[in-house]
Amino acid sequence: MKLRVPEENLRHIGRVLNDSQRPLKERFRALFTLKNLEGGVSYIGEGFKDKSALLLHELAYCLGQTQDPSAIPVLIRVLEDQGMEPIVRHEAGEALGALGCQKGVPVLLKYENDPNPVIAETCQLALKRLQFVETEEYVALQDELKLLPYKSIDPAPPFRKNSLSVGELKNILLDSKQSLWSRYRTMFSLRNLGTPDAICILGEALFCPSSALLRHEVAYVFGQMQNKGSIPFLQRCLENTRELAMVRHECAEALGSIASETCLAILQRFLDDPEDVVRESCEVALDMCEYENSTEFQYADTLAKRQN
Repeated sequence: MKLRVPEENLRHIGRVLNDSQRPLKERFRALFTLKNLEGGVSYIGEGFKDKSALLLHELAYCLGQTQDPSAIPVLIRVLEDQGMEPIVRHEAGEALGALGCQKGVPVLLKYENDPNPVIAETCQLALKRLQFVETEEYVALQDELKLLPYKSIDPAPPFRKNSLSVGELKNILLDSKQSLWSRYRTMFSLRNLGTPDAICILGEALFCPSSALLRHEVAYVFGQMQNKGSIPFLQRCLENTRELAMVRHECAEALGSIASETCLAILQRFLDDPEDVVRESCEVALDMCEYENSTEFQYADTLAKRQN
């Protein structure tokens, strides 16, 4: 249920988001505020003129999470824009899948064999999700999903609880011959399991050479879990400058979510990283660390600051 606020408040938060002179961490807080407000989609959509690939990719992510079909035309334009960074186009494709609307199918079909594997794999997964939401299995999963602490709309659903052993989950996730859809489902099943064994298996997957898309999603999952057992895996990946920036950036954001003193020290080392998306992610992640270790009521606080 989205919160309805006066239009003048929406405009103010939109101005914060789209003001390139403001610190990126402040703009991120405005973005996550708008995500939960009725009418926020149009202001989020205005942000795609920005130069920061990190911000643009987060805009696309949030549009998918809004569950608002009015975001579809914007996301289609972003996916089709060859001038956009792959990390941004990928997130637009994933968001079209998250929205669960069949209007996204034609453009996803158009790019499911894109020469960039990140784009192609994203579109293939989004198409699978759009098929899956029409099935009885999806309906049957809903009661389980409602009980999870994770409220994100994920690119693939977990398997039914206890339907596979930990060993079976490991074998699927680490087997590059398995479909990416099955490996994603396994990854989210392990996230939900949350045991030390699950963390170690996910940590192995963070270094699977077969799919950068999978590696980046493992890092995202670690950020959701906020388990300190994942820190060594995330640190090793972030330190690997041969890894794709889209994977390293997700590791940085995950460390920000875990927010321990160790994470803080790691992130500070990469504030001058040559990759823009990694450097900016560390800036935003350090702000998240500050939030997680503070008494602040919520991260998405731009509306509260406006009202005060």
